[in-house]
Order: sequence, then C-alpha cells, then structure tokens
Amino acid sequence: MVHAEALTGPAGIVLDEHSPLEPFRAWAGAAKSGGSRVWMQINHPGRQIMADMPGVAWGPSAIKVDLGRQSKRLARPTAMTAEQIAQTVPRFAETSRRAEEAGFDGVEIHAAHGYLLSQFLSPLVNTRTDRWGGSLDNRARLLLEVVRAVRDGVSPAFAVAVKLNSADFQRGGFDAADAGRVIEMLAPLGVDVVELSGGSYESPAMSGRAADARTQAREAYFLTLAEELARTSPLPLMLTGGIVRRPVAERVLAGGIDLVGMGTALAVDPDLPAKWRRGQDAAVDLAPIPLEDKAVASAAGMARVRRQLRRLGAGRPTRPRTDPKLALVKESLLQRRALRRYRRWLRNRTRTTSPAGRRSRGVGQVR
Repeated sequence: MVHAEALTGPAGIVLDEHSPLEPFRAWAGAAKSGGSRVWMQINHPGRQIMADMPGVAWGPSAIKVDLGRQSKRLARPTAMTAEQIAQTVPRFAETSRRAEEAGFDGVEIHAAHGYLLSQFLSPLVNTRTDRWGGSLDNRARLLLEVVRAVRDGVSPAFAVAVKLNSADFQRGGFDAADAGRVIEMLAPLGVDVVELSGGSYESPAMSGRAADARTQAREAYFLTLAEELARTSPLPLMLTGGIVRRPVAERVLAGGIDLVGMGTALAVDPDLPAKWRRGQDAAVDLAPIPLEDKAVASAAGMARVRRQLRRLGAGRPTRPRTDPKLALVKESLLQRRALRRYRRWLRNRTRTTSPAGRRSRGVGQVR
C-alpha cells in the first residue's frame, strides 16, 4: 500500500517514506534466495475500503460501492480534491523508489480490480467534469502520471509493470476497447509488461463464478479478451485468472500472450511449474464455493487462498480441500484482531511523524 491511511484491509502492508526498510530487505532477499526475481505490487484502494477501517475513503467521485445486501460493509467515499490527487502521484513513486532500495527487481502498479486507479478509468465511478474525468484521455490521466513518476524515480533496469482490467464486466463500464487504448497510451512511458485481469468488488470476475463448477473448469477467465488485445498490443501482455493446468497455460501462450500469471494455483502448490517441467500431469483442484452471494463467495475464495499462504509461511503443507466458509470465519476473526492493531498503529504513527509527513496526508473523510 502506498498510503498508510488507505489499506485494502487492516493487515495490509505499507511502504512509504516513514516505513523501516529492513523488513522489506529481508523479504526481497528471501524471495530471491532461490534465483527468482521479485516485483512488488503497489496499490491504493480508493473507495474499496471497509466501513470499520480508520483513515480515508477516497474516490474520483462520491459514489459508494454497490454490493447489494453487503453494501453497508463498505465505506462511503468522498470525491478527491485536486490537491489529494496531486499528492497521490508521488506516493506511488516513493514506494517504488524504496522498493528498489530494498532489493526488489520491479514494481507492478495496480490499476485493476476496482481499486483507485481503476476507479478513475471507469466511466461508472468517475463522473468528474474536470481534467481527471470525462474522456478516456482524462480518466487515464492519473494512471499515466503515476507511471511517469514511478519510471522517473527508479533505475532503467528496474521493471515497471501495470495491472489492468481487460474489462470491468459492468454495463457501461471500462471495456476491452478502452483497455486497448490505455495500453497504447502506456507504451511510450517505459512500461515493461501489462498484466490483464478483470472485475472489481462489485463484479468479482477475477475470482470466477465461485459457485459454478463449469467456470472453475474453464480457467483463464479473460483469455478471449486478452487474445483480442494481443493482436494490436505494442507491449508484452501477461494473463492471470484461474489458470491451474499446463494445457491451459500453453493455450494462453499459443494465443499470443507473452506470460502466464498464476496466483491461487501457486498458493496451493508452489512447485506446480517444476512438476510441469518434469512432465507430471499436475493441477490444482479447488472445489466450487456453494454460496449464491457473489461478494461473499469471492471473499470466501480469497480467505481459502490466504489460509494456504499462512500455512506455507509457517512451513506447513497446504490443504486445498479447506472448507471456504470455515476459512472465511477464521479470516474474519484474524481481521478483527488486525483491525485493533491497525487502529493503534495508525494513531501512534500520526503522532510521531514529522509535520511535513502530517501535511502530506491531505484532507479527507476520517472514520
């Protein structure tokens, strides 16, 4: 996270001008110890913040996330001022600069899944009438300024990627044609790769349809859109979203996509690519989630994944058949404890940062 007062959840990790670098150096060192490269994904959640979180809930416009019956769980955002927008750009640049200093090999700027930069891109969320809204050129302005600032603040060898929705999957929202134009805008700015995904909290396409076994079996949720974008893209593309089997990964590459992105699969079986190299017919099999509410089903799916990551971090084997509903209950308990810690941490941090640091917070809704 680039802004200490705006986290996707209470256990989010912040890297800003006040963060100690040593934990990040240790993290980068561990990640690279086996010979791999590690990029840090950097993000600002904007309006996608839970209602019980302290700090700020910002958006391009004061439009609340609509989750139907679950809407009350999300904060009511305030429309960002021009000053707050201007302060956001260097936050991304500072996080990137410090990531390189800590030993990371690159950053990925998150402009997908309905987070802040994605919100500015969406005509449904961004209804501004100033230079930050209206035409796609204006709606893309914040992303482009962030990319320029990040690229200018790091070395030429440091990778800069962008995660972008192939579509928001909402009627009248950001679509594949918009994605193609944004990729063209990014091409001259020194971006190394664009990762394609899709959806948001309101339309969680990035999780598939968690209750639908057919969708789980299909994998590569956004392959058709990605193949269309690859035909004209001036930048290398990576596709992520539900890929768990080698034949599907090979089909992605055969479709003109340069890289295959896997998250859930590697959280369950980190050795999956190595098994594929050895010729094993290995795959990850996660059962569908029997919940009709899309938002709750998506949250349960993510809780199941995070449970696997915690087990791996503790040196224990994963449990792919973990009940996602039980994982969600346990995740909720962990989040409550984390929220209490975050509130204390944020109060202490606000008291101890310099006057210049406090001024950099800007003005926003404090809950």
